[in-house]
Amino acid sequence: MKALLFALLLPGLASAAILPDAIGAYHRTATTQPALADRALWDELGLKNSETAIYENGPAKFTATAWQLQDTTGSLAAFDWQRPAGAQPSSVASMAVETPRELLLVHGNYLLVFEGYKPTTPELDALAEALVNVDSAPLPVLPGYLPSQGLEPNSERYILGPASLQKFDPVIPPSVAAFHLGTEAQVGVFHSPKGDMTVGIFNYPTPQMAMQQIEQFRKIPGAMAKRSGPLVAAIISPPDPDAAERLLANIRYQAEVTSDEYVPTRRDNIGNLVTNVFILIGFLLLFATVAGFAVGGFRVLLRVLRKGEEPEVMIALHLERR
Repeated sequence: MKALLFALLLPGLASAAILPDAIGAYHRTATTQPALADRALWDELGLKNSETAIYENGPAKFTATAWQLQDTTGSLAAFDWQRPAGAQPSSVASMAVETPRELLLVHGNYLLVFEGYKPTTPELDALAEALVNVDSAPLPVLPGYLPSQGLEPNSERYILGPASLQKFDPVIPPSVAAFHLGTEAQVGVFHSPKGDMTVGIFNYPTPQMAMQQIEQFRKIPGAMAKRSGPLVAAIISPPDPDAAERLLANIRYQAEVTSDEYVPTRRDNIGNLVTNVFILIGFLLLFATVAGFAVGGFRVLLRVLRKGEEPEVMIALHLERR
């Protein structure tokens, strides 16, 4: 009975695997579940599945870990969170960093980490094709509103709810952020001559919601807040208020409007249609006139060539006699 149950469950267990059996010349030898510290935060990011596998090629081996998130926003947030402080940008993907022994990248709604070996681009392409249920939705644009000047590298964190807010910017109460409105936020650490300060940019569905919530931000002791469109930027108790003021001034919302409005062409103008009809009629009249003269001229030419003989009479049906 146990053997039967195992046989029935084995296909389901095999289908739950994320990573492939081989990456390049390396073959998977063991698979485990990665330890998940801050489980509440992982749940908030929409973690669906995770896996750690050991790959070996003779004496060489490395570890690969994959996290499958609910969507690309979750993978972006996980990437910001798991990114090492001293990591440098990598060219293997649009969102990838590396250290001397580690490579971390995002593919759709997957976060992938390799320790001990950095797969080549062909190996990563083959791995990407093996992943299932890949979400290719566009990434949120909110991270682009953080100023770059003075930003500490790899300090950005994407916030989706109270758990991530508590971890990355705990001085702001969740009730002020109002995540029940659909709020998302991006925070980063900035340097100033008098000390570092954390800047949070909160994105609300509408500018009207942002106008209501900015008053709640301003009630936080020591808060400096600014609204721009649906964005609310806040710095709590900055060590250098002047630097904080200059930083907030650089955060400006820019709306991008796209329209599928139909652009009329000349064919949609009724005046052009009438004009073209008359031009066509003129060409037909000209053709009929030229054709008539051509037929008459041809008969005259035949008469001259036959020295006055009348050319063959055209066939007439004489319908009036019937």
